[in-house]
Amino acid sequence: MTQRKILLAAGSGGRLMHDLIRDSLIKELNNPILRELSDSASINYKERVAFTTDSFVVSPLNFLGGDIGKLAVCGTINDLVMAGAEPQYLSLALIIEEGLDYAVFEKIIKSVSKQAKQSGVYIVTGDLKVVQKGACDKIFINTSGIGRIVKNRRLSLKNIRPQDKIIITGNIGQHGLAVIARRKELDLGFSIKSDCSSLDGLLLPILKKTGGIKFMRDPTRGGVATTLNEISESSKLGIVIEEKKLPISEKVRVACELLGIDPLYVACEGCAILVVEKGKAKKILGLLKKHPLGRNAQIIGTVLKEPAAGVILETVLGTERIVDMLTSDPLPRIC
Repeated sequence: MTQRKILLAAGSGGRLMHDLIRDSLIKELNNPILRELSDSASINYKERVAFTTDSFVVSPLNFLGGDIGKLAVCGTINDLVMAGAEPQYLSLALIIEEGLDYAVFEKIIKSVSKQAKQSGVYIVTGDLKVVQKGACDKIFINTSGIGRIVKNRRLSLKNIRPQDKIIITGNIGQHGLAVIARRKELDLGFSIKSDCSSLDGLLLPILKKTGGIKFMRDPTRGGVATTLNEISESSKLGIVIEEKKLPISEKVRVACELLGIDPLYVACEGCAILVVEKGKAKKILGLLKKHPLGRNAQIIGTVLKEPAAGVILETVLGTERIVDMLTSDPLPRIC
């Protein structure tokens, strides 16, 4: 049976493009705003909002625990959540390589639809281009998102003070290793599943219940180490973390040892780093652990006045080492 392919002409704005939009995008992402097929969506807002945009070029397109479609929606939702916003509307822009199997395209759009519905967000506008074979790698996705900021919650690096606690909401290193294992077809003797998830259900209820969260960021490219360094540099405060407190699964630990990779630098797509008020850290940790995505949450460190900037790891041997920011990502194209 001949596989149906997406033709270069499907990006020309003509009948083929309209058929593709109608038969796949509208079919799966259907809602009143999107059905207008306008170049811009008209949305009414009276409150403070967060707006974000991101592009996804992960290779391969699918991996254990997700695919590029799920990743695009979760990644954009999580960026809004990190700003303290309730995600509501997303855009979806697709750059497709000529010759992509139609079945592959449909599967990706179904993933987008499933994840959007689970999080209660609407895909309300978008764009579709098809480029010549070799001009992109199968499919690239750009998504933008908008959401309402939770009332009376202003998350900012400016809020961070010495003695604040650092919480990680789940196991680290899962996503990057799941992608690289699939890409390189590594036979590790076990499977590592990506933690790709949307964090609105975990974090927004806690944000509404307590005022103890000062700042949030998801450790995607560059992992936990890079994110902590970004926080330290921007706040002009030091951070010390405890190696024994880091939530790392045994599979990830073994895989990192085999590959010579530090799990602190491996991307995560389903956990977040929280900077929280010292006196409320245990309460917030308890709330996190009640949710399936937060059951492995841990308080991993503390913000310090000195050094003025920098991240230090207290090892299980009782020594200390500097955790610096890498010059480049050891695992490219993981999101």
